[in-house]
Amino acid sequence: MSGHFDAMIVGGGAAGLMCALTAGHRGKRVLVVEHANRVGKKILMSGGGRCNFTNTGATPANYLSANPHFCKSALARYTPWHFIDMVERHGIAYHEKELGQLFCDESSKLIVKMLLDECAAAGVRVETACSIERLGHGDSDDARFRLHTTRGNFSAPSLVIASGGLSIPSMGASGFGYELARNFGHAVLPTRAGLVPLTLSGKHQAPLADLAGVALPVTARCNNASFSNYLLVTHRGVSGPAILQISSFWQPGDDLRLDLLPGQDALGTLQQWQRDRPAAELKTMLGEVMPKRFAQRLCEHWLPNRPMKQYNAPQLREIAERLRDWSLVASGTEGYRTAEVTLGGVDTDELSSSTMQSRRVPGLYFIGEVVDVTGWLGGYNFQWAWASGHAAGNAV
Repeated sequence: MSGHFDAMIVGGGAAGLMCALTAGHRGKRVLVVEHANRVGKKILMSGGGRCNFTNTGATPANYLSANPHFCKSALARYTPWHFIDMVERHGIAYHEKELGQLFCDESSKLIVKMLLDECAAAGVRVETACSIERLGHGDSDDARFRLHTTRGNFSAPSLVIASGGLSIPSMGASGFGYELARNFGHAVLPTRAGLVPLTLSGKHQAPLADLAGVALPVTARCNNASFSNYLLVTHRGVSGPAILQISSFWQPGDDLRLDLLPGQDALGTLQQWQRDRPAAELKTMLGEVMPKRFAQRLCEHWLPNRPMKQYNAPQLREIAERLRDWSLVASGTEGYRTAEVTLGGVDTDELSSSTMQSRRVPGLYFIGEVVDVTGWLGGYNFQWAWASGHAAGNAV
C-alpha cells in the first residue's frame, strides 16, 4: 500500500483528528497515521468516560509554557464556542459540571465518532495499527516527507506531529514526537508529569496511611499558584482536583501549603466555637466541618486537642494559622503512569504561533501535547488540542 497526500498527520488523538478534519474540509488530501489499534484512546478515557471536552472559561492564563504568549493566537482563533457548535451540530448532549467544564451526558465515544464522521465527510484517510519504521526527508517540495510504515509507504509536502506526550504509557504514549523534533534540530524542553497525584513517604505519610478514600475541600498553594477544590487521601499520598492542579506547579523540595478551612475565617470560626460550645473538644468541632477521621488525625498529630474553653487567645491563633497554612511535604509524584498530561516538550521559540509550523523545517508542524503548552485540569488541554490542530489544519 502506498499513496501521496497533501498532508500526513502522525497521531490520531484529539489534536491530530482536529487538524485532519480541518485540512480535509479545505479540500486537502489527508492521511492520519496512528500506531494504536484505534484513534482517540485518551478522549475515550477522559472525564470518567464522559470526556471533559472543553472549558468555557479557557484563556491563555490557564496554560503553562516557557513562553506564555505562544498559545494566544491559536486559542483566539478557535474558541470553546467553535467546538461547542460542532458538538451541537452532531446532536451530542452535554452539561456543565463545575467551573466551565463541559462533559458529554452519555459517552466520550460520541466525541470520537463526531471527529471520525467529520474526517470521513472530508475524505480523510485514517490508518490505525500503523507503525512508522522510517521517516525520509528530501528536497522535493511535492514529496518533502516520506513515511515508511507497517501499512505501506506514503509521502506529502506537509507533516504534522500530533503524537502526544509521555503520560499514560499503558495507552501507547511514547517519546516519538520529542525524538523526531530533536532529529530535525528542534530544542525540547525538559518534560515531567503534570496533573498527577503526589506521593508521601515516611513520617509524612504514616499519619494518613489508613485514611485512603477520605476527601475534603482545601485550597492548595505552591509557587504563587493557588487552587480551591477537593483533596483525596490515597494509599500512597494525595490526589483529587486541588492536588492534580497544584502538581503542575510543584517540584520536589518546593513548599506546598493547604488551607484546610477554605473560604472561612479560621480564627473567627475557632472563637465562635469557644463562645458557643466551650465544653466541646477541638476534634469534635473540626469533625463538623471536615471528615471526622481527618479531624481526629489532625488532632492526634498536628493540633493539641482539648475542650475549646481551655485554649487561650495565642493558642487559638496558632491553631488557626495551622489550619490556614498546613504544610504538606510530598516526596514525589505518581509519574507518567497516572499523569493526565506532560509538562514541557517542543520549544515554542522555533514554531509559528499562528500556524504551528517549524521555523527550521518548512512543512513540518507540531501540535497538541507534544508542544510546550500545558493546560490546567478541566478541559483546557482538549481546548489546546482543538485550537492548535485547527491552526495547523488551516495552514498545511
